[in-house]
Amino acid sequence: MTSNAQPVVGLIGLGAMGMGMAQSLRRAGFSLRVFDMRSEVAQGFVKEGGTACASVEELGNACDVVVSVVVNAAQTESVLFGADGSSGVAASMRPGSVFVMCSTVDPNWSIAMQSRLAERGLLYLDAPISGGAAKAAQGQITMMTAGTQAAYGKVGGVLEAMAAKVYRLGDTAGAGSKVKIINQLLAGVHIAAAAEAMALGLREGVDPDALYDVITHSAGNSWMFENRMPHVLAGDYTPLSAVDIFVKDLGLVLDVARASKFPLPLSSTAHQMFMQASTAGFAREDDSAVIKIFPGITVPVSKTTPT
Repeated sequence: MTSNAQPVVGLIGLGAMGMGMAQSLRRAGFSLRVFDMRSEVAQGFVKEGGTACASVEELGNACDVVVSVVVNAAQTESVLFGADGSSGVAASMRPGSVFVMCSTVDPNWSIAMQSRLAERGLLYLDAPISGGAAKAAQGQITMMTAGTQAAYGKVGGVLEAMAAKVYRLGDTAGAGSKVKIINQLLAGVHIAAAAEAMALGLREGVDPDALYDVITHSAGNSWMFENRMPHVLAGDYTPLSAVDIFVKDLGLVLDVARASKFPLPLSSTAHQMFMQASTAGFAREDDSAVIKIFPGITVPVSKTTPT
């Protein structure tokens, strides 16, 4: 810890969410180290404050709290242990430091990770996130956390600097990831349903802008309809959250349910819709591009001139 008891924080992964979270930590006055595989992104961020590290090992050695905002469990393992299993940030973090895992992962993987890091004397917070890039930039995300009191005690105000809501869901890892899995079930189903509704409107010749206005002021609205369908109306599928994210996340949802033989018919259908969009060539487009799987419709094209 630093002398004033405020932890030195490291953040790994300056993507759509991680960049905003780093900006929020910087605004809150934390001494901040960042790392991203794209060195130009990290260097661009630190022009306004903070320090870019050349490796995750350098970052881990300097920090009391390491926040990981990468895509999945495989990338998190690489961050922690390196390609050879003997390097990575876990090799350089000091005993008693905290690793905050913000990815959407299998809850059982997260439970096991808490034990693996404990063997190295490291503390672990299961802390998946939700809210999108705009809320991340405002420090307004939601964090679904679980971990030991010792881990919570070491993070100081780090979580609160990044999030409007920090839920403490249990004293051991896994509880946060279970709640995130359920959130992703709803998010994926809602996006798929929103796309289906807009596709039907287009097929029936309804003015799409008028449809959007009516639905967002009616009982059929959802946060995902309101947030994602403007991407369709603008013909802009720049990925804020890509189709393949929901191929992965709904796959995790179904894996968790399958383990306990629990039926999820809507999740299964939504997963197949995202799979179809992915294999049709839209894998890296915004998740609202799932609308492109519907036959016999003409989706709006971008109203802006490409540069």
